[in-house]
Amino acid sequence: NKYGRSLLGCTIKPKLGLSAKNYGRAVYECLRGGLDFTKDDENVNSQPFMRWRDRFLFVAEALYKAQAETGEIKGHYLNATAGHCDEMIKRAECAKELGVPIIMHDYLTGGFTANTSLSHYCRDHSLLLHIHRAMHAVIDRQKIHGMHFRVLAKALRLSGGDHLHSGTVVGKLEGEREVTLGFVDLMRDNFIEKDRSRGIYFTQDWVSLPGVIPVASGGIHVWHMPALVEIFGDDACLQFGGGTLGHPWGNAPGAAANRIACEACIQARNEGRSLAAEGNQ
Repeated sequence: NKYGRSLLGCTIKPKLGLSAKNYGRAVYECLRGGLDFTKDDENVNSQPFMRWRDRFLFVAEALYKAQAETGEIKGHYLNATAGHCDEMIKRAECAKELGVPIIMHDYLTGGFTANTSLSHYCRDHSLLLHIHRAMHAVIDRQKIHGMHFRVLAKALRLSGGDHLHSGTVVGKLEGEREVTLGFVDLMRDNFIEKDRSRGIYFTQDWVSLPGVIPVASGGIHVWHMPALVEIFGDDACLQFGGGTLGHPWGNAPGAAANRIACEACIQARNEGRSLAAEGNQ
């Protein structure tokens, strides 16, 4: 049921303060409404108000309930980032035992060795690995001696992961359109021709190295959907937050609005129309 359209997700808000039970309820409502994924925010780890094991249990219950009601496969990015590798792998094992199909890791704060270790574990145990890029701005927005996110994205593809946050072009995490699409192609394509206008200064041949799905996340909502579908195409994940949970009718209607907007844009595109050019009206 996901062929021919982008994957849709939602980061649960508020990022801190919910109990594990209320967190699970929010996950269930979003998935029941039509989204494919929900996500732990990078700040959600194991705090006194919501320990990681409690969150994992309630989220797994929400996943199974939403799947039973919709007949669709659902997932939630459970944050396995921890202070040391043993704890990280323990959380990944718990997610696997609960039947959750995907976990999450902050690859810059966790480090490349930890990320590669976790990616190997996930591959060996049929888990997907969503990669968050927390702390990237400290590195890639420093113009004097920083490192462009294009390089960080290539490093992640070498380290291992299935999803990686990219710029949105629209929304709050804006970036230059051509440059953003340049490193998005570096993440998901096997062969990328040199194109200085897109920030690709060398021809890149990844041979058979697995690609990474770009995740457009940050300040986006249904009003941005025509542009997002046109920019990223089908081979991407569109990740909302307040754009789902801020709906005046509640979480499930917000998720339904995301799904309907995405499918409407895809249908218009398949009919040869461009809603981004026609306008949102």
